[in-house]
Order: sequence, then structure tokens, then C-alpha cells
Amino acid sequence: MERRTFLRSSLLAGAGLLATRAVRATVAPSSSDIPEYLQRAAALVESSTVIDMLGLLTLDWPRLYAWQRDPSGFGDADFKRLLDSGISIFHPAVEPNSKEPYKAALRWMSHWNSLVHGQPRYFLPVLAAADLDRARLEQRIGILLGFQNSDHFRGLPDVGFFHGLGQRVSQLTYNARNRLGSGCRDPQDIGLTPFGRQVVGEMNRVGMAVDLSHCSERTTLQTIDASDRPVLITHSNSGTLAPHPRNKSDRVLKAMAARHGVIGITAVKAFVQNKGTIEDLLDHFVHVAGLVGVDHVGLGSDCDLDSRDAAGRVRPAYDIRGLRLERKAYDLAAGLFRRGFHEPEVAKVLGGNFRRALGEIWPALPPPPEPMPVAAPAAEALQVCEPA
Repeated sequence: MERRTFLRSSLLAGAGLLATRAVRATVAPSSSDIPEYLQRAAALVESSTVIDMLGLLTLDWPRLYAWQRDPSGFGDADFKRLLDSGISIFHPAVEPNSKEPYKAALRWMSHWNSLVHGQPRYFLPVLAAADLDRARLEQRIGILLGFQNSDHFRGLPDVGFFHGLGQRVSQLTYNARNRLGSGCRDPQDIGLTPFGRQVVGEMNRVGMAVDLSHCSERTTLQTIDASDRPVLITHSNSGTLAPHPRNKSDRVLKAMAARHGVIGITAVKAFVQNKGTIEDLLDHFVHVAGLVGVDHVGLGSDCDLDSRDAAGRVRPAYDIRGLRLERKAYDLAAGLFRRGFHEPEVAKVLGGNFRRALGEIWPALPPPPEPMPVAAPAAEALQVCEPA
């Protein structure tokens, strides 16, 4: 079945639920008609490269590990479910919680590469900006590999090494402090360390995106200032609307936007707050767009496609009333249309903004300041940036 059919079927399956749960006060569709904003949302999703900059295939870790051990266990039904979501690119980053983060990161990259390269019919590794649209056009799922901590970088050579393994995004810190800087729960915000500044420079050089989602305020601001390329906040929300250590202040959002960065809004209920409805979630998109412009906001849901656990129970952390995780791209696109966003603006939020920023971050190594007398040194240098 073609992607267009998948997406259109997805809209029809959920139109009634969307209308009754999310927008009863705004739209009263007849039983025979699909509301116009839903039709616009479906058409846009099916024609867009939708990027979830913290999107997980599943939070069922045993299931994921089984796929990684034996890629043949991932089949047509699993693929159809991902494709039905409307999301083209998943960034399933984790924090390698281990006393040996370097070894843990190596294992994680090896396991993911085993699955992605073991099922090329279904998956495309995202290694360059061109791969973002290529995944949708080839009706495959793009997998963008990264980590939610950079403590696996023992020294600067490791940045290029992991880039060669396929890592394209790295969050500088998780919640605590590491050798690069402070996380959002560090009681003493020391900011970006000298080593952290060196790592940021090396990430800029090789073409690896700097992610600041869990970083402290001071570390975030200093990294934005230190980076020569746009920085990303792949999954966070507005601290003005929802005060929380993980959310970002207006000061941070303005600094990020001034350097061409993008923030992905998350659907984790604790970071949405208020009553925890889809309207509260949409408020974060509206706030960022109003504060710094629609060019700097995208999707970073920080969840998978399962609204319920294996026992059929609603998962409280992701219980955003009116949002179906398995159809979040549709629900958010429709909600943004209802909030008055125009089609080009919604397309930017769904993926265009992250695609633009990643295109600025990911080019190959910059050319030397003067022409090289021979080609061999340049070819050797470029090999550092290419996947193994």
C-alpha cells in the first residue's frame, strides 16, 4: 500500500475522535463530512517530510532489542504502523546510562546500525541533509542517530569517530553535570567547561548537531555563543508557560533563534502542564512562534506511538487529552491550522525548520582556505566524516 493511502486512511480513522475530544468547542462537523482543517492537515502531512527530533520507535525496550538482535523480526506490520504515523524521520536518542559511557555508546550504535542496515527495505540511515527528504520519497523510515549525553566523548578524536559510525546529533549533557557542562538539575550551574567548548568546536567542524535540551541555562547560553553553527533544542518546551527545570526561558529561546536554531516541542505532560490537553500543548508552539518567529519551532515529542502500555492502561506521562500519539503529526497539524497558522508555516513546524537547520549544520568539512596542491590530503580528511 502506498504512503498516500496509509495517511489518508489514518485521517479517516481518527477524524471523529479528533473532533469530539480536541475541538468540540471550536468545530462541529456533520457526521458525513470531514472538517476542512483535517483535510488540509492530511494533505500536508502526506506531502511533507515530518521530522520528530526526539521520536522513539517504541518504549518497549525488549521489543526493540529483539529487532536489533534479529532485524528479520521487524516486519510489514511494524513498518506500516510507523508509516501510518505520518512521521518520516525518527531521532531515537537515549542517554547511555552506564559507568562506561564510551562502551555503552559503541554498543548502542552497533545495535542500531544492525537494525537499520539489516532492513534496508524499511529503514534509511540519515547521514546527510539529502537523506531527510529521500526517506519520504522512497517510502522508508529515516533513522537519525544521536545521544542525550556526550560523556562518551573521552577526547576530541571521539567526535569524528562516532560521526563515522553514523552519529549526527549529540546532547551536551543530560540532567546532571559532566565534563562538558551542567545539566538542568545541577544545583551549581557551572556553565560550559573548557573541554565542552572544545567539543562544540569539533562538532561544528565535523558536522554534528549540538543539542541543548537537558542543559542548564548557563551552559545553554554559553554553548549558543560558542557554536559557529545553529544549535538545536530537540525536545523541550517554554518555561514561561510551564515552569520546569527542563523547559527553556524566553532568554534562551531568543538566543537560540538569533543563531538560526530550532526547538522541538515535547508532548511529555510534565513539560506541558496546565490541564494537559492538546490545546495546552499547542500553546507552546504558539508562544515560541510569537516570541521568535515560526522559523524556530518544530516537533520533538519525546515519546513513541503508544498512548497505552502493554496492559492497555493509559500512560500518565504522555496523557495529553486530545492527542493520539500514534497520529500526533495529524493532530498537531490540524491544531495549528485551527490556531490560525498558514500552510507554509505548518509545513515548517512539521519538519521544514529542522531540515533547514540540519542542512546548515551537516555540510562536509569546510574547504581549506587555499587550494590544496594535491588531492590526496583532502580525500583522507573527508574520510573522517563518512560513515564506516
